[in-house]
Amino acid sequence: MRFAAIADIHGNHRALEAVLADIRAEGIEEIVNLGDFFSGPLEAGRTADILMPLGLTSVRGNHDRYLIEQDPAAMHVSDASAYRQLTPSHLDWIRGLPFDAVYRGEVYLCHATPKDDNLYWLESVSPEGIVSLKPIEAIEALAEGIDLPLILCGHSHVPRAVRLSDGRLIVNPGSVGCPAYDDVLPYYHKVEAGHPLAGYAILEKTAAGWTWQFRNVAYDHMAMSALAAERGRADWASALAAGWVR
Repeated sequence: MRFAAIADIHGNHRALEAVLADIRAEGIEEIVNLGDFFSGPLEAGRTADILMPLGLTSVRGNHDRYLIEQDPAAMHVSDASAYRQLTPSHLDWIRGLPFDAVYRGEVYLCHATPKDDNLYWLESVSPEGIVSLKPIEAIEALAEGIDLPLILCGHSHVPRAVRLSDGRLIVNPGSVGCPAYDDVLPYYHKVEAGHPLAGYAILEKTAAGWTWQFRNVAYDHMAMSALAAERGRADWASALAAGWVR
């Protein structure tokens, strides 16, 4: 079995198109999608029009949930920007997606963790804002009850793989469309790739077990940076231009 995993597109249709082209070039026909498809100041509607016809196995992210649960007047600016671009059919598609899923009987999919779509599974944030790998005990505690050999999550935008003590593998494929951001919870912090490329992962089942390959794909990121700047989002413009929040 060989397939691709994508996550955290955040309305970046150019990055998504580049990643889909790279996946096709790799001869891969199956893709799973780990949520946070649209939120941001970019092209939510165009991204939805690309994604929906693909019929991917997809799970809903926290920002997808905000789009269907929150009053638009109370939404964060990134969610509100996406909401204004989405049609009723786009929103109905989100409503029909599950919180988590099992792919081909042996791969567990969720956006963040099995019980909380807004919690980093593999990363900790210190009061000083330092983002680092969680202790294995904390990672394994969140994996309790997931008796499948491969577990996929997104949310942190950090490509990372962790082998649990019992052999299970957790992989975060990184972000397709948002290489850097800042957040205030649980403490103010930044996640920064340090480059502007789109990211995803290829998973393959071999005789020795599951393996992974992180891939980065170039695209016209400066066009998306310019769009973010035009829409008054200097933070996004910096992130898309260089992979840093400035």
